[in-house]
Amino acid sequence: MKSLSVKHFFESKKKDFVLSVISNINTLDKYITEANVHRPGLALSGYYQRFPYHRVQLLGETEISYLQSLADEVLYDRLNELMMFNIPCFIVSKDLSVPAQMEFIANELNIAILSSRLSTVKLFWGLSRYLREYFSPSLTMHGTLVEVYGVGVLMTGKSGIGKSECALELVERGHVLISDDLAMLKSDELTLRGTSPKNTGDYFMEVRGVGIIDIERMFGIQRVRKSTRVDIQVELMLWHENMEFERIGLKSESTEMLGIKIPKVNLPVSPGKNVAVVIEVIAMNHILKTYGYDAAHVMQMNLAKEIENKSRK
Repeated sequence: MKSLSVKHFFESKKKDFVLSVISNINTLDKYITEANVHRPGLALSGYYQRFPYHRVQLLGETEISYLQSLADEVLYDRLNELMMFNIPCFIVSKDLSVPAQMEFIANELNIAILSSRLSTVKLFWGLSRYLREYFSPSLTMHGTLVEVYGVGVLMTGKSGIGKSECALELVERGHVLISDDLAMLKSDELTLRGTSPKNTGDYFMEVRGVGIIDIERMFGIQRVRKSTRVDIQVELMLWHENMEFERIGLKSESTEMLGIKIPKVNLPVSPGKNVAVVIEVIAMNHILKTYGYDAAHVMQMNLAKEIENKSRK
């Protein structure tokens, strides 16, 4: 199971979330194991059924105000009971002050309390977005990822079939390179996103016969991007005479990656074929289908109408 240490989270996101440590620094040794963030309103009132204690617990102005309204003895008993659960950490928004009893019990039970200057809403959504991305399932594929007319196209195929050369021509035609040779895919249950597994910000490409080139330096910063949504997969394959492939487009093929289905196009490659132009056509056709226009079905309907009209004569 993937996990994130509270210490690593604090050190890496300290500036982004304007974080500071309220509890003892030694309390940062626990681990976050889930992407969701929880506001423990019911748990603070003593209701623990279905309490997701293993999540990051976010305390806003409402929760802190409620704690401050309790009598000292009730407050101590309530917090002691609550913090017996194996909670990874508390994060307090708006730089609010927590009761002294809470800080004391947190140090005793080794539970970190962090404070943020951000508002509760901004902190909640920022934490949720960061943790979802961190814990989202990932898959590394051999392929080249480009963005063509805003459509994320993952080109796959055997080594040497021309994925990099096609991507190079697409970049020269004004499109964007995300990753060459390897692409890391991540899912957030709704969309599939792709990025470079190197995560170094380098956009080098190997062109056979030429060597390594730097796409960013050669074509400019506007021709590269760190990540994009993966909308369609194009499988490049060598053409041969007995090869069967879709000619009309009435049958659409799809592939599933990390639980998300995306369209797939099997594209035959032959000498002299301008694959980059075909990739542009695939991207534009995908946009049209997204807006409800399918050329193959429109042509089929037109033919059916023409046949019907001729049969009436």
